[in-house]
Amino acid sequence: MSQTDQHDLAVLIRRQSPLILLETLEEKRAVAVFEAVISQTWRTLYQWSVADGLTRLDLDFAEQAASDLDATAVLRRIREAKERSVFLLLDLHPYLKDPINTRLLREICQQGTVGHSVVLISPELEALPTALRHISVRFTLSMPDADAIEKLVKEEAYAWSRDHGGQRVTVSRNALNLLAKNLCGLTLRDARRLARAAIFDDGAIRDSDIPEVMRAKFDLLNNSGVLSYELETAHADEVGGLRAYRTWLEQRRVAFNRDIDLEAPKGVLLMGVQGCGKSLGARVAAHMLGIPLLRLDFGAVYNKFHGETERNIRESLQSASLMAPCVLWLDELEKGLATGAAEDGGTSQRVLGTVLTWMSEQRDGVFLVATANQVHRLPPELMRKGRFDEVFFVDLPEPDVRADILAVHLRKRHCEPSQFDLAALAMASDGFSGAELEQAVVSALYSAHARECALNTPLLAAEMQRTKPLSVLRAEELAALRGWAAGRAVPADASDLVGHAGPLGTLQSEA
Repeated sequence: MSQTDQHDLAVLIRRQSPLILLETLEEKRAVAVFEAVISQTWRTLYQWSVADGLTRLDLDFAEQAASDLDATAVLRRIREAKERSVFLLLDLHPYLKDPINTRLLREICQQGTVGHSVVLISPELEALPTALRHISVRFTLSMPDADAIEKLVKEEAYAWSRDHGGQRVTVSRNALNLLAKNLCGLTLRDARRLARAAIFDDGAIRDSDIPEVMRAKFDLLNNSGVLSYELETAHADEVGGLRAYRTWLEQRRVAFNRDIDLEAPKGVLLMGVQGCGKSLGARVAAHMLGIPLLRLDFGAVYNKFHGETERNIRESLQSASLMAPCVLWLDELEKGLATGAAEDGGTSQRVLGTVLTWMSEQRDGVFLVATANQVHRLPPELMRKGRFDEVFFVDLPEPDVRADILAVHLRKRHCEPSQFDLAALAMASDGFSGAELEQAVVSALYSAHARECALNTPLLAAEMQRTKPLSVLRAEELAALRGWAAGRAVPADASDLVGHAGPLGTLQSEA
């Protein structure tokens, strides 16, 4: 049990806080904390629930008043009580829809001479009556630290051993450390459940257990449903181009090793031409840094009900922090944080404020990868110096990169790249994005199937000739985007980072 929790709670009670709100799923743990501190505060301690009525907890035996099952009756009894006490009311909030109960609770809180503390304990305490909000104070149980989690894991290992005739759990020190680290951010109850699942599956704790533990942890934390856990990341060998970006990531991978005293990078903004690999850049970041990838869907964040959008984004960012270390991918950032959206009643501005505050304050090892196609729509507050570690511009691929991209997509479809004239195909696909190159391979495969022949260079070249790339159809927009990026962003496919001006000024070699 956290000594900090006990100290902070004792301070709240001594200063006669009339209404304390404790929102938690760990009801038994919450009650145990009050039982531990009550002797320090010279108060009596009561607990009420609609199932069991009012029970006194600070005695060696239970003193119960069964007549107080009714919420209104127990509030009247608390109002009349003269002995200074702490009352733990479990799941009272549904009964506060009755104005009589709200009034009774207000009168209890206004009895300053008595000094009662009423504590509402429930998994959900958001929708309290306005009349009670200004007289309440919130208290949050701290999450168990790595030492407490490791102790819990060892307890579960002992339980498995006891159930299997003394057979010991197979475990390595590295796997145990990884499991304890990745269970941080969960309640003791949830951490115990996931630890038990990892151990009882095969009587062992292995490195291979960690991805499944992380997925289960994400499912527990993702209450809003607007975050997704991306199982598929991208190996660097599957990426054509993005050389400067990959070099930058490689140099910072060591920061996510908790044994090394280096400040973890905040994140990057990938802006540029559609279909040129920005989304792939988020996936390759997760693979290169060796951490999970979470994707925030701005389309699901926005809700028609007042306040729900802000709550969605707040819970999503909190979940990402609890999943750290991880990559948080904000896809098409301008769609969620674009300026000039006055018709939404200011929601987008409030979402922007929440995101900016989180970006400034979070130090939890969440690496942010934001992607944007229309950078001119992004608010200036987001683009100021220090928001991102670097801004990379993802342009149309050069001929050598186009050849690499074609080779990647041919291999994915079981075609041997050496059987194709990649140099000629790269020249024939001038102005193509990576996505357009992939689609050319797919379309040419259909043509080959229709002709009952193997895919070959002429078929691919013919498909490219039939395609009008986006760089032709939207040449003006591309020119404007390149003009904005000149001097403001680092070319993502530069051969090295030296001498390219970005938001942090001219970069020097870090070798």
